[in-house]
Amino acid sequence: MNLKRRQFLFLSSLSAIGTGFFTWTLTHQNNQGADNADSTVIAAKPPQKDLLLRFVSVADTGTGAKGQYAVARAMNSYYQKNPYNLVILAGDNIYNNGEIEKIGAVFERPYKPLLKQGVKFQACLGNHDIRTANGEPQVKYPNFNMKGRYYTFKRDSVQFFALDTNSNADWKKQLTWLKQELSKSNATWKIVFGHHPIYASGVYGSSPEFIKTFTPLFQKYNVQLYINGHEHHYERTRAINGTTYIICGAGAGNRPVGRSEWTEYSTSNLSFATYEVYADRIEIKGIGTDNRIFDQGVIQRVLV
Repeated sequence: MNLKRRQFLFLSSLSAIGTGFFTWTLTHQNNQGADNADSTVIAAKPPQKDLLLRFVSVADTGTGAKGQYAVARAMNSYYQKNPYNLVILAGDNIYNNGEIEKIGAVFERPYKPLLKQGVKFQACLGNHDIRTANGEPQVKYPNFNMKGRYYTFKRDSVQFFALDTNSNADWKKQLTWLKQELSKSNATWKIVFGHHPIYASGVYGSSPEFIKTFTPLFQKYNVQLYINGHEHHYERTRAINGTTYIICGAGAGNRPVGRSEWTEYSTSNLSFATYEVYADRIEIKGIGTDNRIFDQGVIQRVLV
């Protein structure tokens, strides 16, 4: 079955699936991108004195199924060679309805090796997470380290801003908070993460409303990176008005993805993203369940 036929069948059945949970994964490897993908096996890096922070991101994970465990094993394999102490968990942490009683099966067991090493997860809420008690049990769950439905924290010279991108978010209050926090931040690197995409080439596509809201805001306050899930694929954009957009939503299952004029790399493969932060750049890699690097990109710091 060729890709177009597969996409047609998927999209024609999407209404039957609704926004529901997926138990399937695509076996077709839909790799699309620039020639920067080297498909090399992860190797341990010698200690680098100028490395400020190493972290990873993943989203749409909370299934407790084989796909999640496969990505979790790859995350642990990467940790063994290149230790990190932070995971950005970009929403849909518990399928199907955010039931906190599932936390053992969909979080604590899959990531047990990382949790035992003291790796800290910083989560935000996805659309599935707010179906139970509006996500409050997850906000209160200690291992998600959430200070609310939106919050900020710092690591070295990096400041992270977690957003609640759900439709029932308190948008007026949240945007006022975000502008205030961004304006007073003196961090070298500003990274925003939320569940829903701003730019995307998958099933849902880009959000015109979010583009109108966030693109000028990110440009004004020099946000270099936005991380999200919701689309069940990996995608890295070129810098758009100074901001790179990373989708890392293939953390447990996957869906087809195309590419857009601003896409640097996209693939439907199960995967997660890694980041190495330096004073002058952030090095990004996409890593699959075969422990191979399929994408590499660099965000250069621009002095403003």
